[in-house]
Amino acid sequence: MSHFVYMLRCAGDRIYTGYAVDVEARFEQHKSGKGAKFTKAFPPQCILRKFELSSHEEALRLEARIKKLPRPQKELLAAGDVPLAAELLAGLGETLEECRARKRREKRENITSHDD
Repeated sequence: MSHFVYMLRCAGDRIYTGYAVDVEARFEQHKSGKGAKFTKAFPPQCILRKFELSSHEEALRLEARIKKLPRPQKELLAAGDVPLAAELLAGLGETLEECRARKRREKRENITSHDD
């Protein structure tokens, strides 16, 4: 089963990010005022972008990462920025310990490359 993270353009030029198994059905819920408190206050206008993921956990991790982005980066992501999307998608399947180990390794490699 596929899992999706989606971005909506809402009233007031706001961006909403959410999770769904069926994005189009969820969008219809949002439009009817039954989706979320935010989209009830700021009705959605269109689906900006959606990301397909293989697990519920990965989708929730991506949703959290997108929600932490500043507005300009959300706009870039919604417009199709490939490097930003790749950065956000990197390591979604890792456990917390694997993520920490990868970050330590990257830090060591970064320090080593500066010594050259």
